[in-house]
Order: sequence, then structure tokens, then C-alpha cells
Amino acid sequence: MPLPPPATAGPRAPAHPCLRTHGKEVARLHLFDWIVLVLLVATYAVLGLIQPFHRFVAEDMMATLRYPMKDNTVPGWAVPIIAIVVPMVFVIGIYMKRRNVYDLHHGILGLLFSVLITAVLTVAIKDAVGRPRPDFFWRCFPDGVPYNNITGDVMCHGNPSVIKEGHKSFPSGHASGSFAGLGFLSWYLAGKIKVFDRRGHVAKLCIVLLPLLLASMVAVSRVSDYWHHWQDVFAGGVLGLVVASFCYLQFFPLPYSEHGFWPHAHFEHIRRAAGESQEQSTTNLNIHHQSPFLDISQSSDMRTTSQALDSMEEGSRDHRISY
Repeated sequence: MPLPPPATAGPRAPAHPCLRTHGKEVARLHLFDWIVLVLLVATYAVLGLIQPFHRFVAEDMMATLRYPMKDNTVPGWAVPIIAIVVPMVFVIGIYMKRRNVYDLHHGILGLLFSVLITAVLTVAIKDAVGRPRPDFFWRCFPDGVPYNNITGDVMCHGNPSVIKEGHKSFPSGHASGSFAGLGFLSWYLAGKIKVFDRRGHVAKLCIVLLPLLLASMVAVSRVSDYWHHWQDVFAGGVLGLVVASFCYLQFFPLPYSEHGFWPHAHFEHIRRAAGESQEQSTTNLNIHHQSPFLDISQSSDMRTTSQALDSMEEGSRDHRISY
């Protein structure tokens, strides 16, 4: 009696519908955007080298600029970690769970645009305004002995690099950068946990506000460290939050929208795939009407198209799953 054929593995489970995307194609379509990001980095570097405007500071004005020089509670190197790395962890975490390359790409791209646009605007305004920091006196006169010229303007004799930083008070870069990155994260979380689903879950609102709380604490530290006036911090926070809002809405629907879970490109992909499948089905149907016999290859194409359409429809429903 012949032995039965060896058992073969069953058909592989279909990939998650969100995996049916084209990462390389998405990156290629947004190649120009990535080039612009590189240009923004270069612009930020150049603006940082420019000597800021030296605003006139009279002797009597020094009375309000004699705050002591202190170390940064939040060092400068920590701002990119807070504004970029922390939000990126959440974006990558969502990708690891749901495997949506559109969400991963647009989440990271929107975040980087938010932070870099804010950084360029902040440095440009700093250079143009040249407002002295609250500790400007000790930057100019480390020995505490001021020197005045004939016009009454204060002539600084401290370290040139320290004096240069002393003219960059408005607006606060720590505040603008933190609100740009963490503000984008708040928008992102609002869409992912459906904070505006009208079910009254205040806990969701608290989660969304946590990144803004962290950004606020970073901003407040700049005042307590005497590196900024309160107006600098307020202006920086508003600037970062406004840019973050524009960048998020460029890639994602409003969080209270029915489609607020995924980016615009995800639903455009589903709509395009559904349209192509419908067009292919219509073509095959016409061929079937023209000929009483439908060959095997055409039948296979129709089944493949139907499966692809079902997959896309499943992906369309997938965004409505609540957390």
C-alpha cells in the first residue's frame, strides 16, 4: 500500500492588510521633502554662525540684566532627545504593533518638519532681534566692572562666544523646540487613542496633555535658570505649537475625524486600490459577456482582484478599532 504523501504546510496566513503597502514607493514619492529637510538642517547651521544683532544697551538698562549666570537645568543636547527621539519612539511603537508604513513614514516626516521649521524660524528671529538675556551683565563684565563709551552704550569685555549667546534671548529655543516635537506628539496621540470620540474618557485627554506638560516644564526651566525672560518662553512655546499643528494636519486628518487614526495617504492608497480593483473587475466582466468561455487565467485574475479588494476594505475598517 503506497504511503500517503508527506503533509505539507498549510497556506500561510495572509499578511496584515496594513503590510500591503509600498515603503520604497512612499519614500520615493516624498524624496523632495527629504531633500528639503536636509536644506533646513543646513540653513539652521548657517544661521547659528551669524553674529546676532547687538541691541543698544544703556547703563541704566543693565539693572534688569544682572541676574546670575547659572547652568542649564535642561542642557542643549537634551532638547533633540526630548523633541525628536521621544515622539519617534511612539511612532515606531505604533508601527511595530500595526505595521502601517504610511503612518510610520508620515509620522516621522511630519515630526522632523515640525522641529526643523521651528528651529530655523527660532534662530532667524534670535539673530534679527538680538534681545539680551537676563544674565547679560555678567556675560559682558565677568569681573563686575562695566565700561561705558561716549554714547552711553555698554562696551562688553567678556568672552566673545558668551557675549554672542547673550544676544539670543528672544524667542526661547528650548521652549519652541520642545513644543514643536511634543506638540506634534500630542496631536499624534489624540488621533491614535481617539481622545475626541465623545465617550467622555477624561483619562485619554490626560494622556494627550502629558507631552505638553513636559514641554511646559522645559520652558519654565529657562526662566528659573535666568537664560530667558518670560516673554521669550511664551513666544517660543506658541511658535513651536503652531508649527507642530500645521505639520501634523498636513499629513493626518483632524483627531476627531472618522478617519483620524491613519494619515491621509493610507486612505488614498485604499481608495486607489479599490478603484483599480473595480476597474479590473469591470474589464473581466465585459470579456466574460463577449465570450461564453472564460479561461483559467482570467478567472485567476478575478479571484486575485477580489482578494486584494477584500484586503483593502479590511484595512479601511482596521482604523476604527479602538484602544
